[in-house]
Amino acid sequence: MEPGAVILEDLLSLEEVAAIRNALRPLLDAAPFGTNSFVGRHTKRVFGLPAKTRALDHLLTHPRVLAELEALLGPMLLSTTVAVEIQPGETAQTLHTDGSAWPVPPGGGEFVANAIWALDDFTEANGATRFTSGVAEMPAGSVLLYPGSLPHGGGANVSEAPRLGVIVGYTAAWLRQQENFTLTCPPELARTMPERLQALLGYELYPPFVGHVDGRDPKELLR
Repeated sequence: MEPGAVILEDLLSLEEVAAIRNALRPLLDAAPFGTNSFVGRHTKRVFGLPAKTRALDHLLTHPRVLAELEALLGPMLLSTTVAVEIQPGETAQTLHTDGSAWPVPPGGGEFVANAIWALDDFTEANGATRFTSGVAEMPAGSVLLYPGSLPHGGGANVSEAPRLGVIVGYTAAWLRQQENFTLTCPPELARTMPERLQALLGYELYPPFVGHVDGRDPKELLR
């Protein structure tokens, strides 16, 4: 495994994997394929998942994953959630870093981290995530964790079946998220979510006062 990355196996049961796959299926069926080689011309992506299904709440707030990533980032927010289905015939994605999306000078430590959940077995043949030293093969129900400074990319799918995963990105809580979750998940929707997920979406103050609403903690809006 690439230094800095780790795979945690068997965090989801096969029943949980099946339930998530079933919830995502209609969303993926309605999604278009990508329009360039980076997002994949044979790849479907569905963003904004907290606003579209409750089937992922436990995955997004899994205590083992949050503990691992908070040890790296400190207080953090959910930055992006995207279901990615790589179809047969897809080529390998260009290796890239996720932290490069923000104009943060180098040398300041990690401020972005990702969790990639396998909803199929990830193999070299079906497009497992690639690093400079190889691929991250793992069984369905596992999660791959890595910092945003680590070059990576989706692999080529030379198999005969699609490969489905969910990418969950987190940022340090002082950084603006990739997805604007307070718009896609307004208060009336956020009130239906677990409190930990509400906080990850941005409905919580970053001490001492970043993200306040009229001087108050935004989670008070949800009460």
